[in-house]
Amino acid sequence: MNSEDAKIPKRILFIEPFSGISGDMLLGALLDLGVNRARLEEKLATLPLQGFSLSIATCMRAGIRAAKFDVLQEGHEDGHGHHAHHHRSFRDIRALIEASGISEWAMRKSVEAFGKLADAEGRIHGQAPEDVHFHEVGALDSIIDIVGAVVALEELMPVRVFSTRVNVGQGTLECRHGIYPAPGPATIELLKGVPIYAEGDTGELTTPTGAALLVTLAESFGPRPPMTVQRVGYGAGSRDLPASANVLRITLGTEVPALPAAAGCELVAVIEANVDDMNPQMYGFFMERALAAGALDVFATAVQMKKNRPGTLISVVCEPSFVDPLAALLFAETTTIGIRYALVQRKTLQREFLSVKTEYGEVTVKVSTEAGRRLNFAPEYESCRRLAQESGAPLKEVMHAAIRAYLELSDE
Repeated sequence: MNSEDAKIPKRILFIEPFSGISGDMLLGALLDLGVNRARLEEKLATLPLQGFSLSIATCMRAGIRAAKFDVLQEGHEDGHGHHAHHHRSFRDIRALIEASGISEWAMRKSVEAFGKLADAEGRIHGQAPEDVHFHEVGALDSIIDIVGAVVALEELMPVRVFSTRVNVGQGTLECRHGIYPAPGPATIELLKGVPIYAEGDTGELTTPTGAALLVTLAESFGPRPPMTVQRVGYGAGSRDLPASANVLRITLGTEVPALPAAAGCELVAVIEANVDDMNPQMYGFFMERALAAGALDVFATAVQMKKNRPGTLISVVCEPSFVDPLAALLFAETTTIGIRYALVQRKTLQREFLSVKTEYGEVTVKVSTEAGRRLNFAPEYESCRRLAQESGAPLKEVMHAAIRAYLELSDE
């Protein structure tokens, strides 16, 4: 890549599975985004499969217009979930995809998605991936969902795919082998290492097919990256949900180039919440949990809020990838009903930790430098506190001893 290419903003596809994700929801969203249906059907027709047609209809889900994608088999009036399932092994499905006329990239990604499914099912049922027979995901409609979603995404290339955390549903669902808690066994296996949550309606929200596509296509999971939005698509789920819109939203845009960082700068997120109705005892507990969960800093500031109420501004500084879990912790451990966050740059001095010997024992000293020049140093509080407790000496004497020991060491 030359320097001019590096200046061109990259395309981004951002997926928001706030009501879960399935293969047909992703395909519907991609078609709603503007992917060409005729080209999709032309490529899917190269699969060695017969007796099916595609249905794309417009529907409403909780007031949101969305595209509903279905695969219809000859002799069956309904779409997903209402026709006979043909059990196929991963070996069969891979051979079927490799015999198609789709591109090498689409073929590789489709096989990869089914391979992840096979690995998940194999771990659950104690089988080798090659021998796994797909029951819930092995039917013709699911093959079309996975291959179709990959082929549709290819039309948007080059594009980087990101996703927010995944709503997997709660309660129970009925599988071939009986009743299971939501998410199902294959879905939870596929989403290892992915941030998930359960909220809203009961039942399965994320299917194994949707999970396999997500972990195959998405680079990472977290908050929306800085981007300029160009197009938005909505894919509808199969049922109306009483508590939420059963749709998958995807956004296509271009990345916003980051401003060049000054030397020594790094990008961090600052999460804030205003609170005026919380027991003061709860602040310390939240701070301890936030720091243990990865926050870089947590502090509270007295503020004057609306209706002349004294309140507290809670601020959490963290790496951008920690915004979602720390925001969830704020909601869980405080009384706030809303948070805000921003990405900011911070500049820090270089830090190193040295151990110095005093008459009370060894103390850790933090030394801050810039361009090799010492600007600050201080004995670590916890180190001095431990020695003061062990020796019975005043804390200030231990700190003074540590300062003397460091100065003597640095003058050598």
